[in-house]
Amino acid sequence: MTKKRISLFQVPIDILTINEVLEKIKIYISTPPKYVHIVSINPENIVIAQHNPSFLRVCQNADLALTDGIGVILGAKLLGISLPERVQGSVLFPLLLDLAGSMSLRVVLIGAQTNLADKIAKCYSQGYPKAKFIGLTGYKNILYPTPDEEKYIGDIVRSIRPHFVFAAFGSPHQELWIDTHRKLLQESICMGVGGGFDYLSGASQYPPNFIRFLGLEWLYRLIREPWRVKRQFFRLPIFVWMIVKQLFWCIMHPQNDKTSSHCS
Repeated sequence: MTKKRISLFQVPIDILTINEVLEKIKIYISTPPKYVHIVSINPENIVIAQHNPSFLRVCQNADLALTDGIGVILGAKLLGISLPERVQGSVLFPLLLDLAGSMSLRVVLIGAQTNLADKIAKCYSQGYPKAKFIGLTGYKNILYPTPDEEKYIGDIVRSIRPHFVFAAFGSPHQELWIDTHRKLLQESICMGVGGGFDYLSGASQYPPNFIRFLGLEWLYRLIREPWRVKRQFFRLPIFVWMIVKQLFWCIMHPQNDKTSSHCS
């Protein structure tokens, strides 16, 4: 299976459907264990990457960079870049947990909120008793991890040697954490899942199907969690402005390839 990767404002995006992503992950599992980093790309992350070189580098080095946000698809389409479908982290995450369970694999879930990861791990352990699911409350403050917290996480990961590690610290913290711990995670397929723990544990309610169909999960969550307004209403207009500027540049320079570094 080939993988085509394009770039949107220097941030990579792999042109893959969710079924193709799952097939690639199955291939990773069937080969000798190695570090694999999956990142989800949405408009907020693209904006963050413009001002955070470390996060941009992590995205560019990711093994899989997936189209998470509807804004990415619409923005790319305006620039003449066709993406097949969204590969939402909130959809992929439970599929990977089911895959791990059906293959009797080892999974570590690391969260920031007390008991959410453990609640999910216990639920999946009941459904897949031959697999191993461990849920951890990783850090009180991901920006200031303590030596004891680092030792606790490190000891468990080294002893379990998980096939999958899922971190829920929010972007860009979860992706940066995975990257800085790549030596510890050298045998794991790793993915930051943002609010994935909230949904699976029942702490947050999944948006109705019609909201998800329209790609308005961000608005639904914003209404339910208004504290996000400052973050989203700062970054989303910036992303729109980036698209408008790039579209104007493309119109003025039609001879350039829209997937080149000049028009992507």
